[in-house]
Amino acid sequence: MSKKSVEVLDTTLRDGSQGANISFTLNDKIRVALALDELGVDYIEAGWPGSNPKDEEFFKEIKKYSLTHARIAAFGSTRKKEFNAKEDPNLNAIIKSDVDVAVLFGKSWLLHVTDVLRIKPEDNLEIVYDSINYLKSHGLKVIFDAEHFYQGFKDNREYALKVLKIAEEAKVDIIALADTNGGTLPHEVYEITKVVVGEVRTKIGLHMHNDSGCAVANSLMGILAGARHVQGTINGIGERTGNADLIQIIPNLALKMGFNVLKGKESLKKLREVSRLVYELAGLHPNPYQPYVGDFAFTHKAGVHADAVMKVSRAYEHIDPSLVGNTRRFVISELSGTSNLVTYLEDLGLKVDKKDERLKSALKKIKELENKGYSFDLAPSSAILVALKELGIYEKKINVEYWKVINESSNLSIAVVKVNGQLEVSEGVGPVHAVDLALRKALQKVYPEISNVKLTDYRVILPGEIKNTESVVRVTIEFTDNIITWKTVGVSSSVIEASILALIDGLDYYLQYKKLKTLKNN
Repeated sequence: MSKKSVEVLDTTLRDGSQGANISFTLNDKIRVALALDELGVDYIEAGWPGSNPKDEEFFKEIKKYSLTHARIAAFGSTRKKEFNAKEDPNLNAIIKSDVDVAVLFGKSWLLHVTDVLRIKPEDNLEIVYDSINYLKSHGLKVIFDAEHFYQGFKDNREYALKVLKIAEEAKVDIIALADTNGGTLPHEVYEITKVVVGEVRTKIGLHMHNDSGCAVANSLMGILAGARHVQGTINGIGERTGNADLIQIIPNLALKMGFNVLKGKESLKKLREVSRLVYELAGLHPNPYQPYVGDFAFTHKAGVHADAVMKVSRAYEHIDPSLVGNTRRFVISELSGTSNLVTYLEDLGLKVDKKDERLKSALKKIKELENKGYSFDLAPSSAILVALKELGIYEKKINVEYWKVINESSNLSIAVVKVNGQLEVSEGVGPVHAVDLALRKALQKVYPEISNVKLTDYRVILPGEIKNTESVVRVTIEFTDNIITWKTVGVSSSVIEASILALIDGLDYYLQYKKLKTLKNN
């Protein structure tokens, strides 16, 4: 690797899985490993062989797949004080896992040596040397994670550096300085790492935890100080408050600091996809505010921002969102200007001047609705219906004359609706499902394209503060026809009525969209 390259080790499958409420199945681990290989990380720290059957099985199973870039690494500790290296079960489990890279952690903070291991300082040095030397003698590449290094350096600089130099004598390949309790600040990381790089010839790496909220910053500062190997997890998952988030570190290195990472800048376009996969398999909701890949990372709400971005994107965006697989979004709200509406209308093929008085009238009505509990941030399609009506483009296609829902049991609801003169009855699993089926029955007779529409998400929200109105619930529903996706919102003091309003808006929006697209194509 060149001096301007930084190696990336991903420990999502090992350190990431130590996060509370996170558990990957064997199949999950395989899927993540394959995605990381495609992304282009250099090492995948996949688990601790000998610690549990699942990790042992993974190392066997992954052999069935041909990785194109990443090298699988097995994790473990230096030998126990009561064993010599040849007898140590942990070291032999790493060898048995049949990998060509081992990641060993060992003590570099004298406090841990004397008060936790309860051995002499020189005995710890011997343990570190023996463990690395034993794995090297079996042909493995060895990465040594100097546990609690920054705390150890501040406590006893001479001893912490001795541990690194004994690892170097054992011909270790990489030394990763670990901020294991996450308490070191960026300026300290820079200063200490710079000292290490000046005194140790071996390639220096970083392993940061996020207990003080500085894991990403610490990683970047360590690289500025001369480290050329970085460890972290996808989305920053991990023990306690998590690890350094590679989803943030990688684009910062590549796009802002000029380092070569992964397989080149094209690899960065997979970051959002990999982030979403790990969230899904970990059973976590994606963080919409996550830098670079979150839904809101390039979302503009304030009218001034939206107007500026439409003219010159870099006026408010630090990078082109497509570089990391993300997209620009505009939301419509009480803070919006007409520029936000114009953007959505352009997507429908409508060219409207942002100074058009009808748009200002639409925005006024949207703000009035938000004052009553509506929120169009995540459900802009309902706001677009308001704008279409003010522009005189809206064509009424759905006329709901009557609806009633009867809950027969916890598993069965019956909906009766009269739509466009058609009376229909349907049974469903819950009231919203029943109404959805009844509406479709009535509408598909005139609009067969409604059969393409599927509901993909349904959420009930209790707004924290509503001005000048009684307590209400807000329902958002997401739809797709497998080509486009849209969201609508309904608000009422009744959750069923709010759901029906969002449902009707969703079907209505689709019919308006199809009409406008047909007109544009003709």
